[in-house]
Amino acid sequence: MRIFRVDTTVLGTSSLLALAMGTDGSEATAPPGHQPAPVASKALVGRWRSADGAVRLEIKTDGTYAGAVAGRKRAAHGTYRVDGTTMTLRDDTGLRTPVVLYDGELEMAGHRLGRA
Repeated sequence: MRIFRVDTTVLGTSSLLALAMGTDGSEATAPPGHQPAPVASKALVGRWRSADGAVRLEIKTDGTYAGAVAGRKRAAHGTYRVDGTTMTLRDDTGLRTPVVLYDGELEMAGHRLGRA
């Protein structure tokens, strides 16, 4: 008997809704009183992590990123593009993940990330 392992990722409600509606999720709305602001890509360079440490992301100066999600065996890596208040991560499989940029915070698939 062969056992198959499934690599799953927890998606936030906005990500699931974006998938269901066929959008890229970049239209996500900010919590009241916490609006995204355009950020220069150089300001994003560095290490980011969620408060619980489940999501880690490293933004590099060469336009690439590396990341990890607790419970996933496969690390994420690929390229990123910044457009105003949204950064789009594109991994080596072609999966695109929208990231909303706030002052000092990133929001990605329902996770808030701060500087590590």
